[in-house]
This record gives sequence, structure tokens and C-alpha cells, in this order.
Amino acid sequence: MTFERKIASLFNLTDENWMKHANPWSVWTRYSVLPLIVLAFWSRIWIGWWALIPVLVSLAWMFLNPVFFKKPASTNNWASKSVLGERVYLNRDTTEIPKHHKVMPNILNGISSIGMLIAIYGVVVLSVWPAICGISLAYVGKSWYLDRMVWLFEDMKDMPEYAAWLY
Repeated sequence: MTFERKIASLFNLTDENWMKHANPWSVWTRYSVLPLIVLAFWSRIWIGWWALIPVLVSLAWMFLNPVFFKKPASTNNWASKSVLGERVYLNRDTTEIPKHHKVMPNILNGISSIGMLIAIYGVVVLSVWPAICGISLAYVGKSWYLDRMVWLFEDMKDMPEYAAWLY
């Protein structure tokens, strides 16, 4: 089982929920998660223990976002294809993916993870610039990763198990 499949099960991404997550509104509003979490943890200096409320709300949004929206009217757009590509990628242990898609996603996830660590550092020490730079680096890595997932999906969409996802 791939690491990504374990994460998908944590977010309850069943077949139906993957299609909900492929809604462009889900993809674009997902970009709000990291800044909201950072602000929620940062709010401890303003509102003390009451910061637990925005922390819990932002974490709930992180888990609810992939299933909050309805199935999209069309998956023929960049955002939907990025999610469908992620779904293809997490199945790479059972369905072979092209060689040129095997290394770069790991590098991009590494870049995003480094950004996350920098953002966490910024929140812990209450320093704005590491928080902003970390969020930015995380989103550069994630956005590039999603763009690679669109490319992967475009390369794999004609396979019978994936062709039905494009409508």
C-alpha cells in the first residue's frame, strides 16, 4: 500500500469522495487550509487558550474539504485532473506508471515538506517571515506536484480503469 493511499483513507476518500474532491471548488479552497492552520496556531498570542477553537475549526476544514463539495459537472479542467492524477499516482503499486512520472513527485513533495517545516518553525517562534516563506514554499511544491499529476492523468486517462473519470 502506498503512503498516498494511507493518507487517502485517513481523509475517507472512497470512490465517491474522490469524485467530490475532484470538484474544482474543493481543489482551490484547499489552498486555504495551511494559512488558516498557521493563523489558528498563531492566534495563541492574541486569545490564549481560546486559540483551540480556531485550531479545531481549521483542522476540521482540512478533513471536511475533500468531501464538502458535490461531484463536479465536468472533470475536463486542470483542478479536477490534478486530483484524478493523484488518484492514479497512489495506485502506482498496482498499475505501472510511465518512468518519467516516478521521481519528480517525490522531489516536489519533499520541497513542500521543507516548506511545511519552515512554516511550523515560524509559528513556534512567532516569526512572520519563516511562516510566510514556509507557506509559499509548501504551495510552490504542492502546485508543481499537482501540475505533474495533471500530466500523469493525461498520460494514463485512456486506460480502461481511468477513462471513465473524465467527463
